[in-house]
Amino acid sequence: MNNAVLRKTKKFRLIDAMIMLIIGVALLICLLPFLHIISISLSSKHAILSDLVTIFPREIDFHAYEIVFTDTRMLKSMGLTIVLTVTYTVVSMVMSICAAYPLTKERLKGRKVFMLLIVFTMFFSGGLIPEYLLVKQLGMLDNLASLIVPGMISAFNLIILRSFFSSVPVSLEESAYLDGSSHIGTLIRIVLPLSLPALATLSLFYAVSRWNGFMDALFYITHADMYPIQLKLYQVVMNSMVTDLTAQEGASQIESVPESIKAASIMFATTPILIVYPWLQRYFVSGIMIGAVKG
Repeated sequence: MNNAVLRKTKKFRLIDAMIMLIIGVALLICLLPFLHIISISLSSKHAILSDLVTIFPREIDFHAYEIVFTDTRMLKSMGLTIVLTVTYTVVSMVMSICAAYPLTKERLKGRKVFMLLIVFTMFFSGGLIPEYLLVKQLGMLDNLASLIVPGMISAFNLIILRSFFSSVPVSLEESAYLDGSSHIGTLIRIVLPLSLPALATLSLFYAVSRWNGFMDALFYITHADMYPIQLKLYQVVMNSMVTDLTAQEGASQIESVPESIKAASIMFATTPILIVYPWLQRYFVSGIMIGAVKG
């Protein structure tokens, strides 16, 4: 019996070691490119041209960050993106809550039909051209509403939130109704406080998707003053000369500066959302796992 237990223990340890190894490799795959970008943004022109930069900066130089942080267009795009992300997240969460909560009630007529239509949108869509024509006909071109309204509700997030709401004990809601609470009062005072992990997790989903989005801005926004930071970053990375940021450097350096400026721009656009994530990380796993208890 002891030998069998010992063999099982060794087997579990071996499995744990293999899992840790796989996680470690995955971590390195994600982390090393990020460290490489940081190193390039902090390295000198000579080190970049000599291909000496790996995951550690060589000949540390903050000149690329000075250029990025003194570019008013980058700063304006950053401010616009922060306001846009906060607005989008709040609006999307309000709409998702208003849609998910009624779908948990069995007395709602046509609930299964509504859910079928919602799930249908996850697999089929009208396509890019019809969506563009709709946005144009609604007069939302060159308007920040075009970056909020079309993707205001995610069917995936809505299903997760509905599942989480369904896991809230019915007895709590019934007690609130007996005390004279309305449906909205029960939602605000009972359901939402108990659903904080799911709300925080889905808020992170919405915020990250809006922060990283640039394709819709590329299609719907033509004024440079309204570019979000990711579209600005897209232009910086895709433009090999980066003329708008390197004009002040002079022609002799124009071939060597762009790589460091691209890397500094990537860090400038990525750091804010990385700062927000640790504050919501503790809700992340619990929000997804608990929300998956009921379907």
